[in-house]
Amino acid sequence: MVLPPNALAQTLAARIHNHGPMTVADFMTAALTDPDGGYYMTGDPFGVSGDFITAPEISQTFGELIGLWCAQSWQDMGSPETINLVELGPGRGSLMADALRAASVLPGFRTAIRVHLVETSPSLRQRQREALEDVEVTWHEDLGTLPGTALIVIANEFFDALPVRQFERSAAGWLERLVTLSPIATRDAPAFAFTTGDADAASVGTIPQSLQNAPVGTLVETSPAVLGIASDLAARLARQGGVALVIDYGRTAAQAGWSLQAVRNHERHEPLVAPGQADLTAHVDFASLVEAAEAAGARTWGPVTQGRFLCALGIRERANALCATANPVQKQEIETAVARLTDSAQMGKLFKVLAFGHPELPTPAALPTSGADRNCTAS
Repeated sequence: MVLPPNALAQTLAARIHNHGPMTVADFMTAALTDPDGGYYMTGDPFGVSGDFITAPEISQTFGELIGLWCAQSWQDMGSPETINLVELGPGRGSLMADALRAASVLPGFRTAIRVHLVETSPSLRQRQREALEDVEVTWHEDLGTLPGTALIVIANEFFDALPVRQFERSAAGWLERLVTLSPIATRDAPAFAFTTGDADAASVGTIPQSLQNAPVGTLVETSPAVLGIASDLAARLARQGGVALVIDYGRTAAQAGWSLQAVRNHERHEPLVAPGQADLTAHVDFASLVEAAEAAGARTWGPVTQGRFLCALGIRERANALCATANPVQKQEIETAVARLTDSAQMGKLFKVLAFGHPELPTPAALPTSGADRNCTAS
């Protein structure tokens, strides 16, 4: 796919020309969050008219059930007079709006909520203001300015957008995959390609222990950014009280292979083409996320599949209630949306759900420690 050259590509090409190849993580960070040309900084990528659709945009039931999960967590915490409800990477604000509407069934919880959104994108903050126009919201650039009291944190498709580093096992040891200028690049038409370079000991140390002695040719991704944020958040929850709910696509055990992908206009896109004009994501390594959270003092629950989690929360029952007052077209839309969220062949199995929080909390709703997943639709 060929797209017109853009200012961010020119900037990255100049950076590589002057300083040499950059890590995949640095390229990904710039492509997504550069203040002038980053993908999330300059537009609205969500929905049918954007590049991809997330669960809150698929069905209102998703955010409603998350809201009820948060209400139960608040009760598990002893129903404190005030609670900070935090969302990381809140998109258009659809999930929070649906969650707050559902929270109204428990007036004490709704009154206790103080809403905090961690969002760096000016354009998305504006969409969030529109979705939550009747809600008092405090925005944050990062976790550092969140309140020092108990938190209930929602992170839906947040960790998959954090930058990854990539490594390749060679006969001489581990090499790091880097981004450099393509042989076909020109000053007016920058182009990029992958290459490899030496990996320092600290970087190699981020590779999961189970993969350290992998055969030559093995490819591995790590995300120090994911582990850093998970560790920081887990330490806060262990100290201040509260719980975090992570919903994302990924794997439950460390695996070899690269998952970095780009999406544009709901279709696959070459990751290095036209940086800033396509979404870049990678699968979340839930095993490493669990390890980081527990090392920071938190207790973890899960992961389980999204289909199992939503079924346990009652998505089918909620869909049936909506269908009872819907016309035939609306009923079909409701059923299709719920199937998309829960079916194993769609989002139900690929997406996982994990919670971590204060070690004295009881097991959160819909997160049993064992048991087989079951398929679920609203048909």
